[in-house]
Amino acid sequence: MREADIRRLLAANLLSALAVVLAALLPAFFLDGFSVLGTHLTWLCVCSVCVATLNIILHLVLKPNQSHKRRSFAHKISRFLKCCIYFFMSCILFHAIIVLYGAPLIESVTETFLFAVLLSTFTTLQCLCLLGPNIQAWIRVFSKNGAMSIWESSLQITSMCSILGAWFGAFPIPLDWDRPWQVWPISCSLGATFGYMAGLIIAPLWIHWNRKQLTYKSR
Repeated sequence: MREADIRRLLAANLLSALAVVLAALLPAFFLDGFSVLGTHLTWLCVCSVCVATLNIILHLVLKPNQSHKRRSFAHKISRFLKCCIYFFMSCILFHAIIVLYGAPLIESVTETFLFAVLLSTFTTLQCLCLLGPNIQAWIRVFSKNGAMSIWESSLQITSMCSILGAWFGAFPIPLDWDRPWQVWPISCSLGATFGYMAGLIIAPLWIHWNRKQLTYKSR
């Protein structure tokens, strides 16, 4: 494992974290009354778009999982359409899971779906960029000792941190504090965002710390 690869991963993750910060700060200069809490749905859209755009650009530039096989234009179009379908299905699946965990079924449908889009951006989109629409590869990566590169290890950590952050973010909602950030789904989306950013920082540090023990084998 080369130090240069870890530095590339760290740089990419720091850029992704910066995209989240800019999504919270820059829109205030262009949109009147914009704030993460006050116009939370707008922020959910802006954050999802910023993170998704940067992840796609980083994947195209860094090419962490580049295949040596030449693909036809038709294959690339088919792959792109499959990725779009998988992402939409992920949003629907996250929406259903969130409802099963207690989110309003009829009320706040828009809020719940946009939160599901944010979670999909933090998790599924990264899988699609790195692994493509390959469910078997996804299962392999998220199984024990399934990662074959530092990028896949980072994918494991950031995805788990995002979901755990969203889960922990739900704890304050039923408490009788009457705070503005307890409105659904603000605390959950903020928890997922902080979890995602924590994962982006933890992943390269954990990989660097355990680089002597990590041995990636081709499968």
